[in-house]
Amino acid sequence: MNKDKTSPASARRPAEAPQPLAGLRVVEFTHMVMGPTCGMVLADLGAEVIKVEPIDGDRTRRLLGAGTGFFPMFNRNKKSIAVDLHQPEGAAVARKLAAGADVVAENFKPGTLLKYGLDYAALAKDNERLIYVSHKGFLPGPYEHRTALDEVVQMMGGLAYMTGRPGDPLRAGSSVNDIMGGMFGAIGALGALVQRGITGKGMEVQSALFENNIFLVGQHMLQFAMSGKPAAPMPARISPWAIYDVFTVKGGEQIFLAAVSDAQWLTFCDALGFDDLKADPSLASNNARVERRDSLLPLLAERLKAWSAAGLSARFEEFGLPFAPIGKPEELYDDPHLLATGGLADVTLPDSIPGGAQAGVTVKTPLFPITLAGKRLGVRLSPPALGSHTDELLAGLGYTGAEMADLKRQAAVA
Repeated sequence: MNKDKTSPASARRPAEAPQPLAGLRVVEFTHMVMGPTCGMVLADLGAEVIKVEPIDGDRTRRLLGAGTGFFPMFNRNKKSIAVDLHQPEGAAVARKLAAGADVVAENFKPGTLLKYGLDYAALAKDNERLIYVSHKGFLPGPYEHRTALDEVVQMMGGLAYMTGRPGDPLRAGSSVNDIMGGMFGAIGALGALVQRGITGKGMEVQSALFENNIFLVGQHMLQFAMSGKPAAPMPARISPWAIYDVFTVKGGEQIFLAAVSDAQWLTFCDALGFDDLKADPSLASNNARVERRDSLLPLLAERLKAWSAAGLSARFEEFGLPFAPIGKPEELYDDPHLLATGGLADVTLPDSIPGGAQAGVTVKTPLFPITLAGKRLGVRLSPPALGSHTDELLAGLGYTGAEMADLKRQAAVA
């Protein structure tokens, strides 16, 4: 098991979670978010994950704006080797790495790795146990050669339509398809590993952005299939519950409040002292409240203006009702639940950004949202600096010091 001896967290790390993939070697030819997410999941579960980067590095190392967090978020617990695949010597290094892998993961355009002998067919000839995970825009079919992005598939796959107001499609505020597509790739890899344990043979696994997006909107497709009525965008939807909305309260703060059953409605009225509404027989059932939603919500909104968001939060927590202050990502660093449960872990940044954090600075990152044996999957290795494991990995492949020096002189590796 690899340890990050430079991490400030290592000295105070709690007992580690089980690592069910310890001893597994994963070689990833990935960039951006989708492929790296797959590798991160396998790495968090204990696999040795080797990130093969171009000589100038994964370009997400240099992204600004909304892309600034991509590399440090999705590349922890990995090793980095920098290889120029365009050079025969570099491609040979990559093939040697892949030949010893249990899993190879990639997310390039169809045919890209074929040019370097790094496609599934070429690698599986010499390693029938190989599991090869391809992350694409579309599964094989009429669209497979299109260039896809998270935003592209959100727009064409109904998610942007459902998220925005009518006539104003809006992408979700996170890279949902990229992240989930990588997770589905990892799920496929885990299933293939189980099958390999039975048959001794690997297989190719494919995951795709478009099909992932279709899975996300499947509930709305089935709504239409069952009712004959198209699902409306979320801001204009017909809610199945009367109290399920964001309210603006004292000081202009906002809070989401819900009462999704008749029992919760009675508790809602008790918690807020709305005895008149509790006694109103026309509001006794959820469906009756839904039918009166157009008049009920403005009435509640006016009454709730007297409350602060903090006051409502305390009240709803006391009475066991659903609520949520409207949080921002940066506020989560101070979230008491995340801090108390160890949901954030230290990583050392491998790269600097203009006007921002410098390489070597320690920040906190969210951990994978599961526990194994009651423990969170931790950070063993901070996101790697470019090529920081090149020498170690070349030596492991049997290259001598002189051969490594030659490769570096030729800029085949770095």
